[in-house]
Amino acid sequence: MSNEALEVEKKDYTCTLILNRQEKRNSVTPQMLIKLYQLLDEFSKGDDVRVVVFRGAGDKAFCAGYDIGSIPTEVSPKVQRELDRKNPVELALECVKNFPYPTIAMMNGYTFGAGFNLAMCCDIRIAVDDIRMGMPPARLGLVYHPDGIKQFIDVLGMARAKEVFLTARTYQGVETKEKGLVDFLVPRSELESFTYQFAEDITKNAPLSLKGIKKILNMFGRSWTLSEEDLKEAEALIRVAFASQDLKEGQAASGSERRPGGVFTKTQTKIYWQVETSAKPVILLKSRKAKN
Repeated sequence: MSNEALEVEKKDYTCTLILNRQEKRNSVTPQMLIKLYQLLDEFSKGDDVRVVVFRGAGDKAFCAGYDIGSIPTEVSPKVQRELDRKNPVELALECVKNFPYPTIAMMNGYTFGAGFNLAMCCDIRIAVDDIRMGMPPARLGLVYHPDGIKQFIDVLGMARAKEVFLTARTYQGVETKEKGLVDFLVPRSELESFTYQFAEDITKNAPLSLKGIKKILNMFGRSWTLSEEDLKEAEALIRVAFASQDLKEGQAASGSERRPGGVFTKTQTKIYWQVETSAKPVILLKSRKAKN
């Protein structure tokens, strides 16, 4: 395996995209997500790739989340237009979900945050039987973006999605299958052979049927969307969380064993919308420490 952070392997009609940052438990960066978008966009123009498998390098992690870094400045005009519309996480995961052919998450270890979201955007989730996975934004003092939350609802339903986000708990092993977070649990020694046999079985089907059926299935998911006004309010809530003491406390606690709840703030927020054509909210934020 080379030193590229996003590796590409192809065999017959199956393409594997490998998240290759083992020292960071394969957490994704903006650069990786942009490259992922570009690769899938290119694959979608033909029929040479009929299944995409996502996996993490090594045997410890699928993807442990989003490692925020600087967004590359040297991108094509098309990519830049897309980045003006969505951030790298939203852009890449939307592309995964809407890829014309089936996608498989081969979850070979830790699956958290954006990694969990990536798995939710795939059509099939095949996991090692000792997997650990969770969605920690609430524990870190963050508000997750609406597109991502909807991608969880599409797969898990409203009740289970609420549980995953509001508890911020870690799920392990057989529990992930019982709660519908994964489709298959497989012993580690069989994970690769099981996944690629599954992929091969898919590629034996008619290409037009695969694309047509997936597109119709995704149409049902698009029937429930937020209004422009709701999206503005959601963006404001995200900005409030970023401006709060909660985020700093969540970051400080994330590297330790303790949970951060005791020192979270109680926040009073007023949100005003700029008039005319501006889509950006103006937020007035007042916070005070919570009393124990």
